[in-house]
Amino acid sequence: MGDRGGAGGSRRRRTGSRPSSQGGGGPAAAEEEVPPPAGFFVQLRQWFQQLPWDPELVCGHADLEQCTVIFRKPHQVRHPGGPHPGGVSVPEGPLQLACPVSSYCGQCLCCGCVPGGEAPGSVGSVLALMVYTILFLKLFSYRDVNLWCRERRAKAKAAPAGKKANGGAAQHPVSYPDNLTYRDLYYFLFAPTLCYELNFPRSPRIRKRFLLRRLLEMLFLTQLQVGLIQQWMVPTIQNSMKPFKDMDYSRIIERLLKLAVPNHLIWLIFFYWFFHSCMNAVAELMQFGDREFYRDWWNSESVTYFWQNWNIPVHKWCLRHFYKPMLRRGSSKWVARTGVFFASAFFHEYLVSVPLHMFRLWAFTGMMAQIPLAWIVSRFFQGNYGNAAVWLTLIIGQPVAVLMYVHDYYVLNYEAPVAGA
Repeated sequence: MGDRGGAGGSRRRRTGSRPSSQGGGGPAAAEEEVPPPAGFFVQLRQWFQQLPWDPELVCGHADLEQCTVIFRKPHQVRHPGGPHPGGVSVPEGPLQLACPVSSYCGQCLCCGCVPGGEAPGSVGSVLALMVYTILFLKLFSYRDVNLWCRERRAKAKAAPAGKKANGGAAQHPVSYPDNLTYRDLYYFLFAPTLCYELNFPRSPRIRKRFLLRRLLEMLFLTQLQVGLIQQWMVPTIQNSMKPFKDMDYSRIIERLLKLAVPNHLIWLIFFYWFFHSCMNAVAELMQFGDREFYRDWWNSESVTYFWQNWNIPVHKWCLRHFYKPMLRRGSSKWVARTGVFFASAFFHEYLVSVPLHMFRLWAFTGMMAQIPLAWIVSRFFQGNYGNAAVWLTLIIGQPVAVLMYVHDYYVLNYEAPVAGA
């Protein structure tokens, strides 16, 4: 961590000298044309650089000494040469991790949009934003669980001695605050789960054959998805642009149905690739015992059952850290459920609109439309008819959103410059 602190200092010096290097260069540099206004993400980064604390500390470091800097005034900063008289001391003990966790949360909040705006290509932007989103959800859970443990420990000290709580199924259960170590935190950050536990279930050994099968599946299915997208899905999307431009509704519907087949096939392959192959491979390497990443969502007879079972890690996080806290604060079940869908809709739109540099709300609208759709399916469709309705929304709904974004992106980036010229 000390090396990272030194690197951070060099980065800060480069950041501080950036305006002079851009503005300098002699008369030739003074005669250059004034550049156009910076984009949103560049302006956001410039705004962070003007703050009284260094954004590099929030966005790139978790060292204990450096984390405390962002909570002090400028004249209270502790310099590397020695402690400053006005510096704020950090309490020793396990609670030292509170400051690094706060720094990581600041990293996710402050830098969540910047990588999406500057990563090379839309695919790289989506991957960067997904990493920051997962980090934010994990650290939010880490903070909440340790807060609950601390409050429970305080109540246990105040209450008379009673029976000891069950330590779980682990062979060597860890209790709070012994879990507040960097080793425990890093294990959780790489574990295939979003909900933190003091004692995760662990498998006794790494099954090499099982791991090899998952790795081969990952390799094969990755190539298969890329081939299907390039050879089947992309040509269909390109052929759909002219019907959208001419507003030929019959051909739009025909292209939509034609796109639904490869889109749904690729989505099914992606689901197996990610939730079965990738997550089981990571779990096997880390000897992570909880392998319930999905349930039988394909048997869903209601939209609600589908959303509760197709992505178990996200569902558990929403249930523990969003839905139940809202109920404890007095919200009704309908309001809490709507809030969960609203948060999910926000993250879906965030992962699409930011990389594409456009704001269209198609993903947000599609997610929020699940609320009335869930009511309609549960009210008018039962049994196999409900299951057919769920599959129909999956097969048709996704291609509609794909075509909307592709059409708007095409108009914004290809037709608009031609019209302006």
